[in-house]
Amino acid sequence: MTTLSRPPADPSAPGPAGKAALKSWLLFGLQDSKGTHQGPGGVTTKLEMKHPWWQVMCLTGVDYFSTLGYQPAIAALAAGVISPLATLVLVAVTLFGALPVYRRVAGESPRGEGSIAMLERLLPRWGGKLFVLVLLGFAATDFMITMTLSAADASAHLIENPVVPDWLHGQNVLVTLFLLALLAAVFLRGFKEAIAVAVAIVALYLCLNVVVVAVTIVGVINHPVAVGDWWTTLWTSHGNPLMAVAVALIVFPKLALGLSGFETGVAVMPQVRGDTNDTEVNPTGRIRGTRRMLTTAAVIMSSFLITTSFITVVLIPAQEFQDGGQANGRALAYLAHEYLGVGFGTVYDISTIAILWFAGASAMAGLLNLVPRYLPRYGMAPGWAKAVRPLVLVFTLVGFLITYLFEADVDAQGGAYATGVLVLMTSAAVAVTLSARRRKERKQTIGFGVITVVFLYTTVANIIERPEGIRIAGIFILGIIVVSLLSRVRRSFELHAIRVHLDQAALEFMSSNLDGPITIIAHEPLLTSAEAYRDKLRSAIEVSHLPLAHEALFLEVIVDDSSDFETELHVRGVVRHGYRILEVHGPVVPNTIASVLFHIRDATGLMPHIYFRWTEGNPVANLLRFLFLGEGEIAPVTREVLREAEPDVTQRPWVHVG
Repeated sequence: MTTLSRPPADPSAPGPAGKAALKSWLLFGLQDSKGTHQGPGGVTTKLEMKHPWWQVMCLTGVDYFSTLGYQPAIAALAAGVISPLATLVLVAVTLFGALPVYRRVAGESPRGEGSIAMLERLLPRWGGKLFVLVLLGFAATDFMITMTLSAADASAHLIENPVVPDWLHGQNVLVTLFLLALLAAVFLRGFKEAIAVAVAIVALYLCLNVVVVAVTIVGVINHPVAVGDWWTTLWTSHGNPLMAVAVALIVFPKLALGLSGFETGVAVMPQVRGDTNDTEVNPTGRIRGTRRMLTTAAVIMSSFLITTSFITVVLIPAQEFQDGGQANGRALAYLAHEYLGVGFGTVYDISTIAILWFAGASAMAGLLNLVPRYLPRYGMAPGWAKAVRPLVLVFTLVGFLITYLFEADVDAQGGAYATGVLVLMTSAAVAVTLSARRRKERKQTIGFGVITVVFLYTTVANIIERPEGIRIAGIFILGIIVVSLLSRVRRSFELHAIRVHLDQAALEFMSSNLDGPITIIAHEPLLTSAEAYRDKLRSAIEVSHLPLAHEALFLEVIVDDSSDFETELHVRGVVRHGYRILEVHGPVVPNTIASVLFHIRDATGLMPHIYFRWTEGNPVANLLRFLFLGEGEIAPVTREVLREAEPDVTQRPWVHVG
């Protein structure tokens, strides 16, 4: 039995209206512990429909595959004739670095926790929570900038199409805001609808790219002179082949945008359909499907990156990649128009606009998984943050603000996007390296350690090249930390327990008193001598006028990790020196006591009375001890927690202080 249970709804009762109806719609699924309105990280039951791995790949792939819209142009602009070599380095890092890392992450976080949870387990208490908040800041940078940058790039492709009317020129901000609002509408409708849209968009986009690549490869074959000129320039512009390779390694970090999509791939793991005999403890089929999803996406993308980096640098004049050039940020779209005509080129532009717009869906899915998974559990977000629809509205408003501040400029947001992506991938590499080391897997530890070094180099090089990225990420981190701590303070007087369990001995202690009230004395768990219990009982009788006719119970709260917030409480009944004691582990003493009192009231139907001594010391110091150590001024805080949780004073457990 739990104090947080609710009676079932009456299906014949009239539905809410007005503001109540709006609130019910926004918070739909919040009262269900799993959430009826499933987010991307929601844990579904076996009876609920899940999706084949290739459909989920389309959702996470809209971000990954959409980089084809700008990646070849970025590579050509950053590396020139060496861009195919630099792209080969990117592909090698993808297939032999990022892919093995995230395949292991999928195996160790099958419920979609991701690499952040793997690192969270290594750093307990407040240090771990602060570390997670920093990583969430980088994740927010990655996902939010993905939404705004992709929408801005989609707007640029739309406005630059030759058949678009002139009145749209210069309206990038308004078009981007409209695309973000449209994306929010899809997620407000439901997560399954987002997957259906993603499947259609990705299928069309990849098919059109196959056509463009096939036709342009034929064009390359029919122009051997262009290939010869590129080859000659490649090997003569840098003195010797080794120098060209060295330059490719140096330039590679500028192409890091092509590494996006892996973190959201593991974030939405709960939506992947597994085997019929899968369990939440051992979801073998889900893990296998997720690994297949990650591998397939990486192979598809790597194939496109290699071919497109070659055909674009051979067939497109170098000046077209510069600012104002027709291939700037849209190399494949340029080739589609040049080699397949305006009609096909317009269709290709529409598909590119669609996938760039919906690339934000992958980012939205990541945010809808991470925020409910961590911040409400830490007490660092309001309770409604577990619901999908309010979060969609919040993230959309933040996207509006970013778009307005950056004026829908793709280049201005690129550094922050790459920084967020690379920090998350580096943290994943560190997590799997530490995991392999903890399991004494020597070869895997060395291999993942090398991958970690590569990602560290890439991250540092990117930050040096584009320092604005770390500054923008710093703003996100600071905002998350400040808002989280303020929310934690504001929610300090809430009940923290999600469930309360009484063992057999504790229940027997309750059953010995059938008339009530149930008398409980709060006791410090460090004072366990017979004299300490005797003195506490005598003090309650003399100072608080405890009735002699009632046999008292002692309640001891042992604080394990005061940084925790939502917890399950297990109350154990023990007998020590002849005294009956209820012993419970919890993060905060007053809130834990209040949760246990409510549960005793609901389980027995009897009103508990609890007896305290006044706490000595400065009240301000005691308040800080309560906020950060879970102790402090116990009696008045317990009474305040009870008051906020139960407005009816006649149904509220009694607090006696002497």
